Amino acid sequence: MAIGSTVGVENGKTDSVPESFITGGMTPENGVISREKTGENCVRRNVHDATLSHAITEPKADNENTEERDANMATVLAKYENYLLERVKHQLGYPENMDLDHGTPLAWLQRFHLNNCGDPFTKSNFGLNSQQFELGVLDWFAQLWEIGNHEYWGYITNGGTESNHHGILMGREIYSVFKAARMYRMECVKVDTLTNGVIDCADFKAKLLLNKDKPAIINVNIATFFKGTTVKGAVDDLDLVIATLKEATFSEDRFYIHCDGVLSGIMMPFMEHAPKISFKKPIGSVSISGHKFIGCPTPSSVQITRLDHIHAMSRYVECIASRDATISGSRNGHAPVFLWYTLNSKGYGGLQKEVQTCVRKAQYLKNRLRSEGISVMLNELSTTVVFERPKDEEFVRHWQLACQGNIAHVVVMPSLQDGKVQPTCIAVDIGKENCARLQHKGSSATT
Repeated sequence: MAIGSTVGVENGKTDSVPESFITGGMTPENGVISREKTGENCVRRNVHDATLSHAITEPKADNENTEERDANMATVLAKYENYLLERVKHQLGYPENMDLDHGTPLAWLQRFHLNNCGDPFTKSNFGLNSQQFELGVLDWFAQLWEIGNHEYWGYITNGGTESNHHGILMGREIYSVFKAARMYRMECVKVDTLTNGVIDCADFKAKLLLNKDKPAIINVNIATFFKGTTVKGAVDDLDLVIATLKEATFSEDRFYIHCDGVLSGIMMPFMEHAPKISFKKPIGSVSISGHKFIGCPTPSSVQITRLDHIHAMSRYVECIASRDATISGSRNGHAPVFLWYTLNSKGYGGLQKEVQTCVRKAQYLKNRLRSEGISVMLNELSTTVVFERPKDEEFVRHWQLACQGNIAHVVVMPSLQDGKVQPTCIAVDIGKENCARLQHKGSSATT
């Protein structure tokens, strides 16, 4: 039994997308869901807009007159750089740390193709890799999560989704060994969440008791960025999840917990009174995103599991002369160097200072919004400030707010400057009737 907040596969059939996925249950017209009709920012599928793409043009046959082509490419890239410089100033809704201070020291890396293919703990025939940096990063997190260097295995994945897949796959393979057969299908049971987005352990216990004949693989969200946790910035109580499993008479050899740390997994160790994420507890694996709080410029994630778990998955790959228990095989070799550089530059003290600053700014933003009459929520151990969704979708796009239904959020990150969290009058953008600034109280919507 896999317990989580994701839509799963049951009896070989993929769950259908619920009607509520499209606000109001609207039917797409010619494959396009109208934003005007739904009030949502929707992805347009199977519709190609030539103005949104940069065409690739073939060089002329003689390949001699390259000046014009080079000039055109330079113009396109310059416009793209200006676009990014403008967009980065208005990025509030997604957990990306924009303080990238390793550009100059590591610029030379772009001259090399780096591929950390295979197991980072096993040497490969392919020498253009950064395994020594990867191992340094993994050792740092192993110490943070209290597991000895000779007791863990891990790798830097291409993103949080791959880490979650690896964690769940780890649990599946372990129980495959117990049963002396591979489980190619897993039943996915969705557990309810409370209003604030954390796991409802009463519902969790009830569903455990309904499935007592099966082992449990649980995805615990230590996320602040699934419905509930992602938008509301909730952090599941790991200790309560473990206690609930024991109350439902699940012994430690009958459950596997993957901790999806995403954002808070790196922040909680530096928060006062925050519960510990530790391999001294009966957990199977932990992952955090490298491109969120730490600020790696490429999507990445650190995945760590227990060494004795990995033998069920590891296989020898002859062409690279190495063992491999990763999902992707080929992996970004630049990301470990960026992570190594940042962790060395900041250390525990620097990260703790950044965490404390983000917590303070999030609390300040919550108080300011509330003082302006805006409904707002901030979960404990979170820097995700949730508030009522602005009605003007152009305003939402401008500030790149993450929205779900009637709520939106701002994720306070180290790169969010103090000036950005100052609530300003937005009557021009969304109308006086929607702006809660005190000067508009009692104003007519038409004045």
